[in-house]
Amino acid sequence: MFDFAEDRPRRKPSLTPMIDVVFLLLVFFMLASRFGIDMHIPLNVAGSASGEGYSGPPRLIDIAPDSLLLNGISLSPDALLAQIGDLTEKTGDTIILRPAEGADLQRVIAVMETLSGAGYTALVLIE
Repeated sequence: MFDFAEDRPRRKPSLTPMIDVVFLLLVFFMLASRFGIDMHIPLNVAGSASGEGYSGPPRLIDIAPDSLLLNGISLSPDALLAQIGDLTEKTGDTIILRPAEGADLQRVIAVMETLSGAGYTALVLIE
């Protein structure tokens, strides 16, 4: 009858090329991604031991979706710097920012940038 050759053992597929492709993709995405941050907003951590304690009149800015309140008194964004200037002795005095329910993060950042642009460095963001 028929004389068949002996069965050859099946070759297992090599995983080396697939592993090479995976590592090449990993290297590509690591080099193509940006690990830095675009903007850094320094915040003081409440209760940190750096600097002196809170002194002077209260400086609480409530940031609502449609208004700003400084110590409970409504004011325009343009008048914020003048009013804060009256309440602070130096630009290192602590200013507390409290976003209200529904306030956009962009509005909070805009207020922080306004205060930082005027030289205020001790901004504390609370919930």
